[in-house]
Amino acid sequence: MRTRLTLLVLATTSLLVIAFLVPLALLVRQVAQDRATVRATADIQGIVPVAGTSDVRQLGLTVAQLAATSGRPVTVFLGNGTVLGSPVAVTPAVELARRGQSLTVSERGGAREIVVAVQGRPEGPAVVRTVVSPAEASSGVARSWLVLVVLAAVLVLLGLVVADRLARRLVRPITALSDVSHRLANAELTARAEPDGPPELREVAGALNHLAARIQELLRQEREHVADLSHRLRTPLTALRLEAEGLRDPAESARLAAAADGLERAVSGLIRQARSRTDPSSPGRCDAAAVVGERAAFWAVLAEDTGRHMEVELVAGPQPVALAAEELAAAVDALLGNVFAHTPEGTPFSVRLTGAPAVIVADQGPGMPSGLAARGVSGGDSTGLGLDIARRAAAASGGDLAIHPAEPSGTSVVLRLGRP
Repeated sequence: MRTRLTLLVLATTSLLVIAFLVPLALLVRQVAQDRATVRATADIQGIVPVAGTSDVRQLGLTVAQLAATSGRPVTVFLGNGTVLGSPVAVTPAVELARRGQSLTVSERGGAREIVVAVQGRPEGPAVVRTVVSPAEASSGVARSWLVLVVLAAVLVLLGLVVADRLARRLVRPITALSDVSHRLANAELTARAEPDGPPELREVAGALNHLAARIQELLRQEREHVADLSHRLRTPLTALRLEAEGLRDPAESARLAAAADGLERAVSGLIRQARSRTDPSSPGRCDAAAVVGERAAFWAVLAEDTGRHMEVELVAGPQPVALAAEELAAAVDALLGNVFAHTPEGTPFSVRLTGAPAVIVADQGPGMPSGLAARGVSGGDSTGLGLDIARRAAAASGGDLAIHPAEPSGTSVVLRLGRP
């Protein structure tokens, strides 16, 4: 914007300078020519009385003296054909002057011929002739044009300086508003704009600050609601644990208690995240090998109960990733939960952790379209939030989520994670 404003002022100033200085330069040249013509006419008018009354010898001396002082050729044509002064041929202007007409004629190259008719000599009318050379007609023009060019350059530079200062005054608050908006986009909700510049920009800064405060308030309310909801879940979790402890089958009791403990850990993590005052853009870190191994062991029990062959292949740890353990566990649970929810019982599946690092969950079920990684989109009777949880966890760590067809059939979901 600053460059465009400067170029606009440059173009406008240049047009104005050209519109005024070009006619002025032409006028200066015309004035110089007229001044030289008037001076030459005045010089030869001074010898008209002598040309009309003096004898030939006296007239010749006067003409020679005028030519020497003026630096111009001066010639007097007498009625009897005598030529005094600078010898030149009779021109058409001289022929007209012999008839009593004084005139000025422009010649090629910029020279001007001046002839004056003189009456009263006994041998007939005389004609006094002189020529204004192009150099004399343009004397001082180059210097005047140089002054005009310098003046034009000064005016253009002055316009550019004023335009740059004005553009800087406009661009500085706009840049500050842009910086604040980027900081807000990066979850720095305490960023505020300083009202500066024209009234319109100050109004925009105030509106942006109001928007930031409103977003901060809405996020605070959302965290409070999530935290309250999480606290409410503790009561049924406690009841579930008591029910698990009351089962007669020790293995079944241990399995349900472990599930209740895992759910409580997830709820506790949700509470900590909702109450956290740290930057939400900092996802934390954990050992992906440990988290994925723990969740695979948890789901292996359910896989055995439903007759599913589960293949687990984990790269040796530790495998640090830029994601909190609770977030990674929730993402893995969402992927494995989709396998159990959307494939028939007995469908084999696999869980792999590569050193990329990436978590790959593949099944041999009926498959699903690749567009189901959007929030609220589901290919079956579900909320469609499972894949979105995994996608957001991957994005928080600097990775992504991809869905591919598996071989020979089914679906392969790749959760790529970022390093801390």
